[in-house]
Amino acid sequence: QVQLVESGGGLAQAGGSLRLSCAHSGRPFTTYAMAWFRQAPGKERDFVAAIDWSGRRSYYGDSVKGRFTISRDNAKNTVYLQMNSLKPEDTAVYYCAADRVISDDSSWYPRQYEYDFWGQGTQVTVSS
Repeated sequence: QVQLVESGGGLAQAGGSLRLSCAHSGRPFTTYAMAWFRQAPGKERDFVAAIDWSGRRSYYGDSVKGRFTISRDNAKNTVYLQMNSLKPEDTAVYYCAADRVISDDSSWYPRQYEYDFWGQGTQVTVSS
C-alpha cells in the first residue's frame, strides 16, 4: 500500500508563491507517476500537473502552465509543486496522487481515474 502526505498549503496573496510537498511511502517511489489535482468549492476536481517516474517528463493543466512547476526528488521520495504568480482562482484543496506506471503517453497523466493512491489534500487559499 502507498501512503501520500501533502504539506505546504496555506494562505498567500495574489502574485505570491507557495510550494507544496507530497511525501510518498510504502512502495518504491521510482516506479510511480505522480500528479497534483485540485478541487475548488462547488467544482469538480481538476488536473494541475503530473510527472513521470523518472522526472524527465512533466505535464500541466492549461490554467497553470508557465506559473506552476512540478518536480520530484527520488532520493527523498517526495514530489513538489512550486506555485508562482498565484491567483485567487487557484484557491482549492490540492491533492497528490500516485500510480505505478511507466508511460510516455501524455494523454494518460491528466486522467484522475488512472491514479490508485491519493493523499488527504492540503488547502491553498489565495487572497486578492
